[in-house]
Amino acid sequence: MSSASAPPPPLSLSPAAPAPIASGTRKTGEKRHAAGSESISVNARKTKSHAAEIVVTRKTIDRFVPGTNPMKALARTTPGATFTSSDAFGLDLPANTFYVRGFTQLQLGATLDGIPLGSQGYPNQNGVSITQAMIQDDIAGMTLSQGAGALDIFSAQLLGGALTYTSSDPADRAGGRLSQTFGSSNAFRTYARADSGVLNATGSKFYASFARTENNLWKGEGYQRELQADAKFVQPIHEKATLTGFFGYGNFMQANYLPLTLNMWRRMGRDTTFLKPDYEKAKLWAYYAQYTSQVPPGYEGILSHDEAANYAWDGSQIQRSYLSSLSGRVDLTKKLRSDTVLYGNVNSAIYGGTNNFVTSPSYGVPYLRPDNTVSGVPMALQRNHADMRRVGFTQKLSWEAPHRNLVQTGLWYESNRWIYDVRLYEDTPSAAHSMMSGLRRGTGSTWFENSYNTNTFQFFLQDRWRILPGMTLLAGFKALTQTTHGGTKRDDTRILKAEGWNAYYRRPAKGALTASAAFLPHFSFDYHLDDRHELYWDIAENMRAYDYYSQASSGTAWGGLGNASQPAQQVFDANRKILKPERSWTYVVGYRYTDRYFTGTVDYYHTDYFNRLASITEGASANTRNAYLNVGRETMDGADVLASLRPVRALEITNSFSWNDARYQGTGINYGGRLYNLKGKRQVYYPSYMYKTGLSYDWRGTRLSFDANYISARPMTFMNDLFIPPYWVADLSVVHDFGRLGFVEHLTGNFGITNLLDTNYIGGIYGAASVRGDNNANLYVAAPRQFFGTLSARF
Repeated sequence: MSSASAPPPPLSLSPAAPAPIASGTRKTGEKRHAAGSESISVNARKTKSHAAEIVVTRKTIDRFVPGTNPMKALARTTPGATFTSSDAFGLDLPANTFYVRGFTQLQLGATLDGIPLGSQGYPNQNGVSITQAMIQDDIAGMTLSQGAGALDIFSAQLLGGALTYTSSDPADRAGGRLSQTFGSSNAFRTYARADSGVLNATGSKFYASFARTENNLWKGEGYQRELQADAKFVQPIHEKATLTGFFGYGNFMQANYLPLTLNMWRRMGRDTTFLKPDYEKAKLWAYYAQYTSQVPPGYEGILSHDEAANYAWDGSQIQRSYLSSLSGRVDLTKKLRSDTVLYGNVNSAIYGGTNNFVTSPSYGVPYLRPDNTVSGVPMALQRNHADMRRVGFTQKLSWEAPHRNLVQTGLWYESNRWIYDVRLYEDTPSAAHSMMSGLRRGTGSTWFENSYNTNTFQFFLQDRWRILPGMTLLAGFKALTQTTHGGTKRDDTRILKAEGWNAYYRRPAKGALTASAAFLPHFSFDYHLDDRHELYWDIAENMRAYDYYSQASSGTAWGGLGNASQPAQQVFDANRKILKPERSWTYVVGYRYTDRYFTGTVDYYHTDYFNRLASITEGASANTRNAYLNVGRETMDGADVLASLRPVRALEITNSFSWNDARYQGTGINYGGRLYNLKGKRQVYYPSYMYKTGLSYDWRGTRLSFDANYISARPMTFMNDLFIPPYWVADLSVVHDFGRLGFVEHLTGNFGITNLLDTNYIGGIYGAASVRGDNNANLYVAAPRQFFGTLSARF
């Protein structure tokens, strides 16, 4: 399950119906060998963190507002991890930023019940976000490998660290759950689940659940809305096999928050956002953005031209996801187990909003009237129609070999098709589009169409050897190959320009790239000296395959290349000869002490990046100038220290401190005809210091939880000339279990306050960094203090 070695209790390969993680305890359900024998398990349900792996139970998740992104719950309680967003639930994918010891969610492996989830960033061109894969209430628990990842986690993105999510199983007894949340910004959330219980003598059982989350934006006009549905079926087959089916549906739509520069946040204030509902102002600002080099009257010396150009009428998105899987676990012999997962994933999405740099052509070339109004429509609705289809399978074999060895091997194959088409729709002189208009594929005027086809293959082999009771050594390797063919299928920029859209160069490029590594080794060691003391280390090499998305986007080998005088295809062809996929060597050594009253951990880690690829961006958000470069080597050193004190029953006080020093080692990059020396510059967007404190207290059915995080300043440019300011953020929750009430087994009330201190701070960051200067609108202000109350019942 993890790159770290298994904990010491003797366990077996014998099959068992999976049990949900609940309140910090799990049933293993396993059969034991005769007394005195030692055996090894591959399906133990761990409830305690061990080695370089952190376990987050359902009890921890329940401390947060129901429906909160599980990555937020993990980051608030785990040293070295940080999560920020623009909304209290953490649903806004463009604004979500998750880091673990310098690695982003784009560089972590992620699985759900063994299903590869692909990249956990935005916009999910090769997978699905956990917030859309399943309902948060149905997550039984999650683990985070803070070391060098894990060989048996199938991912083409993994550079360091891995997330594994486990869904809860259907209950053995028929029943159900209901919960209702209300909160700030007219927020409400409804969750319902029905469990069938065991239906027959063979043990068949299932559950089906539904959730709806909705709230208004905390600034500007618009809303967030998410509809979700889950279903899971478990069928034991005799005592030697279990068949499991899963289906997850997510439908998320929202009006976007406006990304800002540092100056926009400071000069225009926390609440600055899109210009809706003032349509005349939106046309005026679009005219200044597209047809002049000036800013609108009254903003001279406050905003730059590019900053003013970011203020459009609106932005919005819709994402729909369908995830299904069929899993089989079979004991082929007493010592040989097979685990198979077949899965399919369909995502469709529509992104976009007002583009201030094109003109709706039916109304002529705009001009500025003497009364400071604008003729015509110097803007249009841009809709980006995305579609993903991926299918794949994983196969693992586990053999309990002689001399206390557990040999595991497995392979993964996936085929993925990603389509990204961009179309323009006219606005009128008197009224703009509605937030979710222009949704039909095939309508509008095509700007460009992109198509990518990707095939991925991964193989691993590892041996977990229990040298002595409590001492385990893992050694193995993986091989990974991914090939992507695609790019621009159609580009109608010239046609649109001739029609009067005033379309600009969108950098068409196409071709194939392959990332391949035949031998990526991994070693780990875990030694429990006794019940209290644990020593461990973890070493691995990883490779990350190339990203793909759109010809106009930053951050990929196909996107945002060149300019009108140096075509993107020419740049891509040149890059293809010199680009190499990113690799990393990660080393972790740690110590953990645990007793009834105290838990303490100390970790030191070091990472060497090779072929560090970076996207560098500047300009207005709708019309950026990009480069995709190898910035050379990067090194990272860090340490995490955690102390958890339990002085009396039911009281736990936790404090942790994290230090990270990640620095580029490349001697220079050539960007825009100028050489920049990055050697010694800190990695963008990641803090050097984090401090976390938390308190949890249970008393007569009431649980009080408080946590506060300090995040130090984060570099926001490659040259480190500007920093995102540090901040404190705190959350508070009170949960009371009223116990049995009539036919209701458990009636629970939950009251939570997010951003308790009402801190005005920059949370999420989306997209590439600038070389220097504050000329890149990619910062999102976090939500202010908000209140939420929930009433839930279990039947």
